[in-house]
Amino acid sequence: MSASENQDLVTLTIDGQEVSVPKGTLIIRAAEQLGTIVPRFCDHPLLDPVGACRQCVVEVEGQRKPVMSCTMPVASDMVVKTHLTSDMAKKAQEGTLEFLLINHPLDCPMCDKGGECPLQDQALTHGANVSRFVDQKRRYQKPVAVSPQILLDRERCVLCARCTRFSEQVSGDPFIELFERGALEQVAIYEDEPYESYFSGNVIQICPVGALTSADYRFKARPFDVVTTPSVCDHCSAGCTLTVQSRRGVIQRQLARTNMAVNESWNCDKGRFGYAHLTSDLRITEPKLRGADGLEKASWSDVLLRVTGAIQEARDAGPGRVAVVTGSRLADEDAYAVSKYVRTVLHSDDLDHRTRFAAPDEAEELTALIGADTAQYRDVEDAPVIVVAGLDPEEEVPILHLRIRKAWRAHKARIVVVGPHLGSLADLAWRRVATAPGEEAAALRDLLDGVGGATAGAGTQDVVDALRSDGAPVVLVGERAGGGSLTAGAALAAAVGGKAAYAPRRANARGSLEAGLAAGILPGGRRLDDAADRAELEQLWGTPLPAERGRDLHQLLTDAAAGKIDVLHLIGVDLARDCASPELAKQALAKVKLVVAQDLAATETVSQYADVVLPAAGTQERFGSYTNWEGRTQRFAKVVDGPALVQEDWEIVVQLAALLGEDLGFSDLDQLRNELATLGKRPQPHPFPDASAFTAAETGPVGAAAPEGEAGAAAPEGGQRASAASEIGDPSAGAGDPSELRLVVRPLLLDRGSMLTGASDLLATARTPVVDLNVADAQRLGIADGDEVELSGAGHTLRLVARVGTDVVPGAAVVPANSTDDPAAVLLGTDGTGPVTVSALEPAGDVA
Repeated sequence: MSASENQDLVTLTIDGQEVSVPKGTLIIRAAEQLGTIVPRFCDHPLLDPVGACRQCVVEVEGQRKPVMSCTMPVASDMVVKTHLTSDMAKKAQEGTLEFLLINHPLDCPMCDKGGECPLQDQALTHGANVSRFVDQKRRYQKPVAVSPQILLDRERCVLCARCTRFSEQVSGDPFIELFERGALEQVAIYEDEPYESYFSGNVIQICPVGALTSADYRFKARPFDVVTTPSVCDHCSAGCTLTVQSRRGVIQRQLARTNMAVNESWNCDKGRFGYAHLTSDLRITEPKLRGADGLEKASWSDVLLRVTGAIQEARDAGPGRVAVVTGSRLADEDAYAVSKYVRTVLHSDDLDHRTRFAAPDEAEELTALIGADTAQYRDVEDAPVIVVAGLDPEEEVPILHLRIRKAWRAHKARIVVVGPHLGSLADLAWRRVATAPGEEAAALRDLLDGVGGATAGAGTQDVVDALRSDGAPVVLVGERAGGGSLTAGAALAAAVGGKAAYAPRRANARGSLEAGLAAGILPGGRRLDDAADRAELEQLWGTPLPAERGRDLHQLLTDAAAGKIDVLHLIGVDLARDCASPELAKQALAKVKLVVAQDLAATETVSQYADVVLPAAGTQERFGSYTNWEGRTQRFAKVVDGPALVQEDWEIVVQLAALLGEDLGFSDLDQLRNELATLGKRPQPHPFPDASAFTAAETGPVGAAAPEGEAGAAAPEGGQRASAASEIGDPSAGAGDPSELRLVVRPLLLDRGSMLTGASDLLATARTPVVDLNVADAQRLGIADGDEVELSGAGHTLRLVARVGTDVVPGAAVVPANSTDDPAAVLLGTDGTGPVTVSALEPAGDVA
């Protein structure tokens, strides 16, 4: 230990034992170092201390009164006695417990917290065995619906303020608060502002009593009659670790499992409550073939033979007649099996895991990512400057949003938003570098030039100065950023001693990438066009690889719509709703001779276009692993049995390979994992391309925000709200329809995705879909905030309520991707781009 580290340590005595802890450590934490757990209710290691419950009292030598160990930091040579050695502390704790139980109901067997309740445990350990209270206990009407999925029993509340502190300090959604004073004090909400937060379920888990309960779990089970299994969330790329509890083969609830390196002790409501799709009416439970009367039940042998027979016919017709498209939620093992199956059995490179249309050089960018020293959660939390490009963290990777917010709150991290829309970072952003849609790479290159000494772009000098001076920034690039953004972001971070990272939306997008589920990308960050990479993989797999790079999603769908593909195998993807161009996807699906859908749910693609349906197992129904946006791989375990006829994705492709006369080399999960481990990542990562090699699309110049304080918005805690963007061209100038705007399609966390089917309480908290417009555009088009508008494009229309402000740049309209009857992308052309026309309808009132 260094001398400086020694100087930062404080030595004290607790219950006769000497302990040295860092300066500033609370007494309650120091006691934990010795294995002494001081009773507490309000204390939580991830929340600011408040000393509300008065249960953690200890005796400190020299102090006249008992001391709250959760609020007092240690001091050198301090002598502390806990309840184990101090009669004063023991008596004070017993008195506090008796006081808390005066009005608390003593009906533990019927309380949802029974069996895991700190109050119950401490009453048995530290409380009296009789009650002196003879009057009638306080009663409230119960339960109070704090939100559609959280119920409050006020008489159980011990006023620890854990829920209100979490809402204010961690999630930033202070809709829940302590009302009244004295004996009337209680947790409540404003009647016209229900507690609608993406993180509300955490207050249930951290409540130390049965005051806050889940509407879905209430009165269904108890901790002592459920089977508890560790798992990993399958909804986004955050990689949250979960505890899943089941009873009699049915999942009862999912909880956040403490993992300080990833999700700390939190998860979002989608990960907590979004498992009803496993038992919903749309669940695919048996193989099916399309007949004269639609999809009909079939045997596994029939469907597998139908698929392999069609593949044989397609291969006989010529190369390139079979293609595979997967979603980005396949487990690592499944993704690798599919990647190997396509290359060694189909002898093709025609596959993609993305539902968006990729930029031309994206394969080079993404393979460079694998094995590189990219940013982790800890880097984000510690970064003095965080640059976010093409990413809305709260909607796409919610736990990453909490880490960004933690950095902003803890040490005033400077959040810089690059792109056309501020989104969920509107209240946190220190500066914004406003760009036209898809122009994030150009903005990042301008910042790179600025830190290199060139003249900074208009309004970005303070961003450049912060990147130069503050040290170790983090650059986060989302999948909606334009082509070259990851390369430019990595170069910017490297130039100032920081780190960059790619933060895609879906659960295993990073794992799918590392498995090689894209044309030109081989497992472990290898490239098809690299001779050494090819040779290494050919030696392991024992077969030649395809000679040329295959087609990406847009090329595949274009060729399929032209009749050039006979078999399209879809694995865990709903192209009819999720594709960047649903119109092109539907044209392709209608033209292909055989559409094979391997999935969990009867999506629009399955019900309307699939000729063969292969039922797949869900995450909670099998063993596997996911790789999150950091590149961190985590295993999950089987929780419940799936329907009798479902199979794991890797098992299905193994059988298809066998029927096509090939052996993938593994017949169980352990063999597959061993092969994955043998291959590993490329020993030396491919370098990122030269940032200057990417040319910006001709979509307009890059703009920037005015300095802070000019927007007239109130400053939030710890920072200044980002001001309005400067104009990116004049959308009314020049030729063309002045009502046309560039469409920006962004996902919302809670939408109409198939994995939220059946989660009615959760979906009741979904945010109302609106179209975001800039004030200048709205005024020019005669649209007021709250008006109903019609968006038209590519022969389709959508009606949404307008939200007018400065969070979106002029010339752009921002709409939710999958929150309306038709997905927003129907307004775009077959290349996933194109203008939309926005026109006012009758006013619909203010946006809620």
